[in-house]
Amino acid sequence: MVQTNNLTFKYNNKEAVFQFPNITLQEQESLLILGKSGIGKTTLLHLLAGLLQPTSGSVVIDELDINALSHSQLDNFRGQNIGLVFQKSHAITSLSVYDNLKARLFFSKKNINRTEIDILLEQLDLTNTKYSTINELSEGQLQRLGIAMAVIHGPKIILADEPTSSLDNENCSIVMHLLQQQAQKNKANLIVITHDARITSSFKNVLTL
Repeated sequence: MVQTNNLTFKYNNKEAVFQFPNITLQEQESLLILGKSGIGKTTLLHLLAGLLQPTSGSVVIDELDINALSHSQLDNFRGQNIGLVFQKSHAITSLSVYDNLKARLFFSKKNINRTEIDILLEQLDLTNTKYSTINELSEGQLQRLGIAMAVIHGPKIILADEPTSSLDNENCSIVMHLLQQQAQKNKANLIVITHDARITSSFKNVLTL
């Protein structure tokens, strides 16, 4: 379960205070968060991931207030329970696709299961790139690798930041299908933030900031 209560956030060098609506998601429920640029979508995503500390309010995941954790506890919790799909690749360029996924499992303190890695690569049409370096991948392959790195450790929550905004209609549909497929496989909550209204029909729960 994911729940936020009276979340606010203020950047040190700015006067504006972001105030966010309360969110309550049951197990496996998904949420689309829409809003124009500058409205605070990425800030909210970073609050949900514990990358930012709220000015006030709370983020509760599986009945645990993540902001009550110490820095090391929060790092461990995030590594094991949260999958982040960033707008740009965060893969280690000196490693192959396969080694990036192994590294993700290592830092999440999860067992490295080669069979599960191979299955995920096949699901995301990355099998042929298994031993390719990051610089050898196309933009589409990099995006699919980003999804793989976000879900390989079996997170409880998948958070995706503008995963479709730069894609054409066909690839937009493909990426959304992959995200929803992986969320279902992991029995995870999927939260997507975007200004891309094309994907609204893919969600029952839609929040507009």
